[in-house]
Order: sequence, then structure tokens, then C-alpha cells
Amino acid sequence: MEEIMSKRTRQFFGLFSAVAAYYIIHEGAHLIYALFIGTFKQINFMGLGMQIDVYAERMNDTQLGIFCLVGAAATLITAYGLVAAADKICEAKSRLFKASMYYVTIAMLLMDPLYLSILYGFFGGGDMNGIALLVPERVARICFGVLLLVNGAIFLKLILPKYKRSFS
Repeated sequence: MEEIMSKRTRQFFGLFSAVAAYYIIHEGAHLIYALFIGTFKQINFMGLGMQIDVYAERMNDTQLGIFCLVGAAATLITAYGLVAAADKICEAKSRLFKASMYYVTIAMLLMDPLYLSILYGFFGGGDMNGIALLVPERVARICFGVLLLVNGAIFLKLILPKYKRSFS
């Protein structure tokens, strides 16, 4: 079956896997923290995404800041785990699995640093609103910008060459 699966189909499944994994890990971290501190309200489903809603009035600034930061922390921890496991992943026989892990790794490495350093300014604060309760917004943007550059280099120097070799 996998031999007849086209490159485009593997890319589609990889992209779908990346979106699903990102939401599960990022929003899952928000959910676990909100449940842990007793402020979980509901899960809001919006188009392709979802958002964890909390009783923010029951949270102090530090709790709200941590709530907003844990999603990015979870995706970055996952990213570095996937980077560490890249050699093993690339040994897998399944091209579909490798394609999925490739796109998941890209999403985990780049999504939050890109959003929190640049894109949030165009689409609304989201997590940055809470993170700015912990550190000044400018400092957070710079830190996430540095992470974006570092993670981009990790992708270009480590991940891309390994996956290219494994697919050739």
C-alpha cells in the first residue's frame, strides 16, 4: 500500500499530523495546567483549531502568565525530543511515518517561536498577553525571535539533511 502512496499524499498526511500534534501538545499543556490549578472552563473549537478557555478571574498574573507559556514550552520540549530522535525516526521503513515526523518536527520547532516573535502582532496577542505578565513583551519577543533563529538553524543544519538522506 505504502509503495503506491504518492509523495503528495504523504505530504498531506504529514501536514495533517503536524497540525494535529501541535494542537494536542500545545493546547494539551494549557489544559493540564488549567486542570491542575482548578481554572479550566471549556474547550472552544474554532475552524481548524481549538482553544482552552479558563476562568481567568480566578488566576493571579503569575498563574495566567504560566498558563500562556506552558503551551510554547511543551511544543519546544517536544521539538528537541524529536530532534534528538531524528536518527532513529529516519531509520524507519515507513515513508508515511517519516514524512509525518518530519512535518511534526518542523511545526514543533518553528510555530510558537514564529508566532510569539512576529505573527502575534498581526493576529492578536493570544499567549503573548499572558507571557507579558511574566516578562516585558519586548523581552519575550526578542527571546522567541532568538529561538526562531536557533531552531531554524537546527532545522536547516540537522533535520533537513537527515530526512533528505532517509528519503533518497
